[in-house]
Amino acid sequence: MTDRLGELTAAGVAVWLDDLSRVRLSSGGLDQLRREKHVAGVTTNPTIFAKALGDAAEYDWQLRDLATRGVEVEEAVRMLTTYDVRWACDVMRPSYDGSAGVDGRVSIEVDPRLAHDSDKTVAEAKALWWLVDRPNLFIKIPATEAGLPAITATLAEGISVNVTLIFGLDRYSQVMEAFLAGLEQAKANGHDLSTIGSVASFFVSRVDSEVDKRLEKIGSAEAKALRGKAAVANAQLAYERYGEVFSSARWQALADAGAHPQRPLWASTSTKNPDYRDVIYVEQLIAPGTVNTMPESVVHAYADHGETQPDTITGAYAAAREVFDQLLAVGVDLSDVIATLEQEGVEKFEASWQELLDGVRASLAAAGSGERSA
Repeated sequence: MTDRLGELTAAGVAVWLDDLSRVRLSSGGLDQLRREKHVAGVTTNPTIFAKALGDAAEYDWQLRDLATRGVEVEEAVRMLTTYDVRWACDVMRPSYDGSAGVDGRVSIEVDPRLAHDSDKTVAEAKALWWLVDRPNLFIKIPATEAGLPAITATLAEGISVNVTLIFGLDRYSQVMEAFLAGLEQAKANGHDLSTIGSVASFFVSRVDSEVDKRLEKIGSAEAKALRGKAAVANAQLAYERYGEVFSSARWQALADAGAHPQRPLWASTSTKNPDYRDVIYVEQLIAPGTVNTMPESVVHAYADHGETQPDTITGAYAAAREVFDQLLAVGVDLSDVIATLEQEGVEKFEASWQELLDGVRASLAAAGSGERSA
C-alpha cells in the first residue's frame, strides 16, 4: 500500500493536524495519527476549542472543580485549554525529540481580543508559556500591525512563536523581519537559539474564497477563468520570499548560532469550494522546509489519493506572477482582498473566543448547580 503521507513528509512537508480535543487525547487518537499518519504537530485556535468544549463530557470533572473554586470564566478557559495543550505536547514529544526540536510542536493562541495591543499580547504569551510549561509549545500571535512588535518581543524572551493570520506577501515580509529581529535580541539576551522555534502561518483557502467571490461579481469569461488560482499563486510567491530571506547573510549569522529557520506553514488548507480537488492546497504547495496543517479529513483524503511531486512551488514563480497580473487586469484589488481577510480573520477568532467564553460560563453555572450543561 502506498504511504502517501510518508511521501509527502519525505518531500520536506511536515504534516500537522489542525484540531485538538480532550476526546482525541483520551482516546489515543492523536497518538495514533502521530504513529500511523506521520502527523508531526498540532495547531489550535479559538474555534477549535469552542467546538471541543461544547461537545464533550470529558471536561465535566474539571468544570466542577473550577466551579467549586469560584474561578472566573476567563481563567477557567485558560485552565481548560492549557490542560489539553500540555497533554498534546506530551503526546507529540517523540516527534519533537526525534526532529531535534523542529517538529512535535503544539500551538495555543493568545486571546484574539488583544490582536491590536502589543504589550498585552506579549504579557499573555509569557503567561501561556508559563502555564503549559513544555518546550515543544508554540504561542500563536496574529500578524496584525500590533502583532509584529509582539512577535519580536516574545521571541526575544526565548519563547517559540507561531505567527498566524498571514494573508499577504508584504505582511509576510514584515513577519520574517520580526522573526529575525526577535532572534537577534534573543541571542543578545543569552538564550539558546536552537531551542526557539517558529512558523509563519500563511492562510490559503480563504484567499480563494474572497477572490473567487469578486471574480464571480465581475462575471466576465476572463475573470471566471481565474477562479481557484489566487491562493496557490499567493502561497508560491510567499515561498519565493522565504527563500530570499533565509539565504541571506543576516540569516546565516543566526543559523551559525544554532537557529532554526521560521518555516512557512500553509494554513486553512481544506477546500471551501466543492468543485475543487479536496487536496489541492496540499498537492500544489509541496516544497522542502514547509508545514501543512490539515483538518483530519484532509489528512485522510491525502492518505487515500494525494499525489506527491518532489516540488510544486519553486518552478512556479513566473506562472504565479502571471496569475497576479491577470487578476489585476480583470479588476481584482489584491491589496484590498488582503486587508479584508486580515480584518475578518481577527473578527472571526474574536467571535469564536466569545463563543468559548459564553460556553464555559454556562458550563460553570451548570456544574455549580450539579447539572450537566446542554
